[in-house]
Amino acid sequence: MSDTSRATAGGPMRLRDFRLLLAGAATGQLGAQVTLVALPLVAVLELDAPAFQVGLLTAAETAAFLLVGLPAGALTDRMRKRPLMIRTDLLRAAAMASIPAAALADVLTMAQLYAVALVTGVATVFFDVAHQSYLPQILPRDQLMAGNGALETVRSTAHVTGPGVGGGLVQLVGAQFAVIVDAIGYLLSALFLLRVEQTEEAPEPAAAGGSLRKEIGEGVRFVFGHPLLRVIALTTGLANFWTAVLMATQTVHLVRVIGLEAGGLGLVLSASAVGGLLGALCAGRLAAILGQARVMLLSVLVTGPFALLWPLSGHGLPGAVLFAAGSAVVSFGAVVYNVAQVSFRQGMCPPRLLGRMNATLRFLMWGTLPLGALLGGTLAQSYGSRTALVWCAVGILAVPLPLLLSPLRRMRDLPGPQDDGGPEADAGTGAGAGHGTQRHTASADGDERPTPAPTG
Repeated sequence: MSDTSRATAGGPMRLRDFRLLLAGAATGQLGAQVTLVALPLVAVLELDAPAFQVGLLTAAETAAFLLVGLPAGALTDRMRKRPLMIRTDLLRAAAMASIPAAALADVLTMAQLYAVALVTGVATVFFDVAHQSYLPQILPRDQLMAGNGALETVRSTAHVTGPGVGGGLVQLVGAQFAVIVDAIGYLLSALFLLRVEQTEEAPEPAAAGGSLRKEIGEGVRFVFGHPLLRVIALTTGLANFWTAVLMATQTVHLVRVIGLEAGGLGLVLSASAVGGLLGALCAGRLAAILGQARVMLLSVLVTGPFALLWPLSGHGLPGAVLFAAGSAVVSFGAVVYNVAQVSFRQGMCPPRLLGRMNATLRFLMWGTLPLGALLGGTLAQSYGSRTALVWCAVGILAVPLPLLLSPLRRMRDLPGPQDDGGPEADAGTGAGAGHGTQRHTASADGDERPTPAPTG
């Protein structure tokens, strides 16, 4: 029995390579969540940075999606995905390890934090595009929902445990030394990826020798030519913009307004992530009951109003509870929405365009992050963190509008694979019409929707 046959028969966890991919995601995500707490605390506690500089640090972390988001897809389509992920893991590990090294030498500055944030951001762009394009090579289409759900469950679990671990480490060893956990996580992720045995399809000759600008344009045209992808890009871009306002503001608000120390901040962020974990466990069942399209709409429409709890949070324990509760409910909706839209994208796109499609969408969706971070830092610096959180909550209430104004509001389920009309489709040869597309189409023939599974 082939690996993909075993995955179909017993779910993706029956597949050794998927388990290794999952283990790599677990270690990398845990380290990243420790850094989510520790890195801004290095700026706030160790370097006494003002709110605007903390926002600028968040902008530096996410600026890579604007700087290299589009070429990353075309370049990734020219490469084998697993070696690329390993190299970017090693680069991120080295960048994070430079922070405690500089602290030991007493030369750590905000300029270095900005540089580390930018380098790890660029590496993350390439890693994430390769990762999303690699999963369909391991799993058949009818297992993508289950596979993405398992990955989101791991991410959500890391979101629950990582901030608490990070807060505790900051109190024990200091924020500048806690980030070493992130470096170790990336190293372990690279080791797990090294053990994956799946034979990866070689990049197509056309992608290997073509014009970079032409290949980027092909991905952009594919995304903008699909009405549902356009709506997904706009909706997610709006959500990420206001999420970045939150990211740039929450550490300042939790420490300087609510009055939390590092350990308490980590616990609040961990409690917030419980909602994401519950979303990961419920998303597949919700999609089976309501349909993939409906669950995308309802997940953001119903949970968005709970963002109003953020600006209502004041000093002390009641404020911390309000903040955590709002974040937990919003995270639940975000994870359910994310599993549905990512599974749809992976299942409908021709394999030869996966990297370019994912990169184009990430450019549109995640390119709003640095802009939101700059707005959040500016608002918090000029008017206070509570005002910034009011803007953030009102913005999140508007996130479902593109979905409500699109054909998706009348749909229950999302459509299946789409032919990109490329040369291999016409000729019936190559990966686009051969092994890759046949595998996805065969899965879809017997089941129009991905198999429901606990996802998030």
